[in-house]
Amino acid sequence: MQLDEKERGFSFMKEGPLDMRMDPSSDLTAREIINRWSEVDLAKLFRDYEERRWKQAARAIVRARRKKEIETTSELAAILSESIGRTRKKLHPATLVFQALRITVNQELASIEEGVREAVNLLKPGGRIGVLSFHRLEDRIVKNIFRSLSKPLKEMRAPLLKLLSKKPLIPSLQECRENRRARSAKLRLAERV
Repeated sequence: MQLDEKERGFSFMKEGPLDMRMDPSSDLTAREIINRWSEVDLAKLFRDYEERRWKQAARAIVRARRKKEIETTSELAAILSESIGRTRKKLHPATLVFQALRITVNQELASIEEGVREAVNLLKPGGRIGVLSFHRLEDRIVKNIFRSLSKPLKEMRAPLLKLLSKKPLIPSLQECRENRRARSAKLRLAERV
């Protein structure tokens, strides 16, 4: 529920500090990235996390911070809205930049990879694992781990996992209407062999 706390600075929909740390004791914040990283580093970050207008976003941020340090979520959202504009239906111009910042601040992708691999190692034969992801980057990691572990390994004759479905399970339209956050959810399931 920390995503809904405006004081944590995760959402551009609520005025808050540019923080985005899941662990408030960690050092790196979104404010640090936005105000200290070079234009080249910002552009690379946004490109790597699938923002189509990554150059424009980085350039606008650097231009704005020359005048004044960017301190709040609404300041950053306004800069992005003005410079990028809407590129996809129903997607706010700040969405992918905020996602990139949150993932970077919290090292989410590395945590997912480590967590999934550790969870698989803890399974006993017949044990099942289900991983719920909320965007393509997370889902790609889970899919690749499951696929690689479902193929025969060199040291062993049998694969480590058996996939329980070829494609991920996705929420119904009804569930998406009732819970907006479910719209991008994907569930992948596997069983330890």
